[in-house]
Amino acid sequence: MNRRKFIENSALAGSGIALVGATSCASTEQSDQQIKIESITDGIEFINAQDRTQRIEQASKLMQQHQFDAIFVESGTSLEYFTGIKWWPSERLTGVLIFSDATLKYIGPAFEKERLEEMITLPGDVASWEEHENPFQLVAQLFKDKSGATATLGIEENVRFFQSDGIASFLGQTTILNAKPITAGCRAVKTPKELALMKKANEITLEAYRIGFSKLKEGISQYELSAIVAEASTALGATEAGWAGAMFGEYTAFPHGSKTAQQLKEGDLVLIDGGCKLGGYQADITRTTIFGKPTQRQQDIWNIVKEAQTAVYEQAKAGVPCEQLDATARAIVDKHGFGNGYENFFHRVGHGIGMDFHEWEYLVKGNSTPMQPGMCFSNEPGIYIYGEFGVRLEDCFYITENGYEAFTPQSPSIENPI
Repeated sequence: MNRRKFIENSALAGSGIALVGATSCASTEQSDQQIKIESITDGIEFINAQDRTQRIEQASKLMQQHQFDAIFVESGTSLEYFTGIKWWPSERLTGVLIFSDATLKYIGPAFEKERLEEMITLPGDVASWEEHENPFQLVAQLFKDKSGATATLGIEENVRFFQSDGIASFLGQTTILNAKPITAGCRAVKTPKELALMKKANEITLEAYRIGFSKLKEGISQYELSAIVAEASTALGATEAGWAGAMFGEYTAFPHGSKTAQQLKEGDLVLIDGGCKLGGYQADITRTTIFGKPTQRQQDIWNIVKEAQTAVYEQAKAGVPCEQLDATARAIVDKHGFGNGYENFFHRVGHGIGMDFHEWEYLVKGNSTPMQPGMCFSNEPGIYIYGEFGVRLEDCFYITENGYEAFTPQSPSIENPI
């Protein structure tokens, strides 16, 4: 099951828990099954048109540096990042050409033109196409009219193939390149405002976990726990509903959960992996705890995973290759007898994070990219033993001029996860 969709079918009404937002609470007297929650987002500044103008200017500088004449970005996260336009990807092309002189040309279906114009906060021409017309030809013509037939166009790497292929078929001698040096060059290094949004999103997520853990009881299902955490995230101020994949007992060995229905019982490990979104920016946290008292083996493996996470932090600084952090965590796991490649530590130790859960750069063997100040990552070592249990601890951090800063503190212990 895709962990991003893990809780979509959760039956919140069946959880038996009422999470009451402060503004909707009629009385300060709550039942034992109710939790009064207040938003914790006061004072947060959100991304505005001025910020996006600066992003376009940075993209312009990078295009000139890398000799791009323009880049094409379709509906998706990068379109929102550069223009603020949230547009659902469909078979109908909607996007923007960003030129090296920092001018914009928006493209969309003619019947959606008014809606597209409503969303525009940065100036630029709007070109539309009727249902019988070819939008790929339109994009190519707009590019060539401004940049020439032999110019260089970057295609954002997440543009779907049918669109990039369609545009390319009308470009003739134009050079087409991956726009990653521009898009990742802008998005991978976060500004202080972005970092503040991410920090608060992670704080909301951790508090939602605390609420969820406080409601653990014999027989609760993984879906009920997921629903409690998701609703708590919204009540705490998340601008987009949080998700939480919950796993119990032997199913904690499935890194992203199992479709098997689970009911909590004494002695089970409980693993929650999830995050909310605030102002377009993601959180991602994993906690593993025990319902009851841990066995010595559970305790030992939990301690190994925390040792690995701590060792990763000790290596986190500007200039260090991304792959070094993965090797550091793997060496700790291997030292304790759970190594041998990916045998019990199934995945890389971390990924970039920002507006997307997973984005540039990845902390994995073979990625020699040096970390830079402002880059954000997850730190999530794990040990998984199918048929027994798994442990993962995850917090996110960013690189500073002098080392790193974590968005959330490490988990104190298996019995005190927050």
